[in-house]
Amino acid sequence: MEFLNGTQPAHDLTYDDVFMVPSRSAVTSRLDVDLRTPDRVGTTIPVVAANMTAVAGRRMAETIARRGSLAVLPQDIPLPEIRKTVERVKASHTVYETPIVIERSAPVAQLLSVMHKRAHRAAVVVEAGRPIGIVTEKDCEDVDRFVAVGDVMEPPRVVLEEGVDLREAFDQLEGTRAGMAPVVAAGVLRGVVTRTGLLRSAIYTPATDAQGRLCIGAAVGINGDVQAKAAELLAAGADVLVVDTAHGHQEKMLDALPTVVAARDAHEARTGVRVPVVAGNVVSAAGVHDLVAAGADIVKVGVGPGAMCTTRMMTGVGRPQFSAVLECADAARGLGAHVWADGGVKHPRDVALALAAGAASVMVGSWFAGTLESPGDLMRDADGRYYKESFGMASARAVRQRTRDLSAFDRARSALFEEGISSGRMFLDPHRPGVEDLLDQIVSGVRSAFTYAGARSIGEFHTGAVVGVQGAAGFEEGRPRHTSW
Repeated sequence: MEFLNGTQPAHDLTYDDVFMVPSRSAVTSRLDVDLRTPDRVGTTIPVVAANMTAVAGRRMAETIARRGSLAVLPQDIPLPEIRKTVERVKASHTVYETPIVIERSAPVAQLLSVMHKRAHRAAVVVEAGRPIGIVTEKDCEDVDRFVAVGDVMEPPRVVLEEGVDLREAFDQLEGTRAGMAPVVAAGVLRGVVTRTGLLRSAIYTPATDAQGRLCIGAAVGINGDVQAKAAELLAAGADVLVVDTAHGHQEKMLDALPTVVAARDAHEARTGVRVPVVAGNVVSAAGVHDLVAAGADIVKVGVGPGAMCTTRMMTGVGRPQFSAVLECADAARGLGAHVWADGGVKHPRDVALALAAGAASVMVGSWFAGTLESPGDLMRDADGRYYKESFGMASARAVRQRTRDLSAFDRARSALFEEGISSGRMFLDPHRPGVEDLLDQIVSGVRSAFTYAGARSIGEFHTGAVVGVQGAAGFEEGRPRHTSW
């Protein structure tokens, strides 16, 4: 990346402070852009769902991996739940969506309690594993909640066989005006497809492991028996290990990280599979040098830019994210490593600018918390708007969960020190309520940015992007207006 007119400002910059200048380009289509990440993680789009309890769970991990992304399970999830989550994600189909399944005798109330957990907002009624009906939210309107699902279901308009061509499947759904179709193998339900999902499957490439299963990451902290915990996560099937703490450039991290790398190397010796190790967070070249020297393949960059983080207001510590990524990516490049930009993204432009600064991938937290696939409960405010709660991983709420095994006194003492919001409302966009809708927005914006820069890959974008500096008025000028002024 280079700055417009070759002058780098003396002060640090946020994403809002910068813009990208169009360059001469021979890239004529967004679909000519290859977004496979250079960090050897296996992701085919440069987006990672952050290891936040309100963001990364089974549905999130499965859904975004199917579109080429990766979710990192938080460090405070109990190990049995991590095993169960990884197992279910690995068992998920790489093309067909996991259906909401219900029996015909179940009451409508039971169905409505789970209907919002999938963006297709419909369920498949099964009998002995075979699909016999489809129920949508509309079918449940003005219906007594104790009515059996079998009384409101409709027979599937079309049932597809596993392995059906995507175009043929789309044509069948289009021709029958079916919103969703079950996919079966030997008559038994294998998954479901929608028209939009089929289009996405033709555009995105899933993030898969060496066995062709969906990828998922897991985080480990720096306290306790870190090596044993890392070994357990590897044994559970994690494809990426993230060694995570708010202040990554500290002695405790530098002591813990080599033990994680040792567990990874032992796992590789047994299985032949090398799992990337990510560590962070830092915001300086010195932090990158030390973490890479301690064994990190990827360094996580960002202190304080997240929507739920109060670190900068509480402590004055942190750094504007664009400049942090720029410096850390340059340092990592010289060491043969990579960086992930963690936090501070609110628009697709921010993801593009993080990549321009040199990031291999961009972590998204609270933005993804406000989607149907995030783990939180779907709630409604006084105005009828749907939302989910998000909270910082250094907040009192997260600290209570992380210290659940400590004594009551120690837990209460830890709760006195928090650097994060314990409850923030992330409203769902009624027109784009699913995480795939957000991925469509992000990927569309990033692909377009690449065409403006004349870049066909992330590596070309790193070297070819030209960035300028703007004031607040420049940023405001670029905002669309939905009403006249």
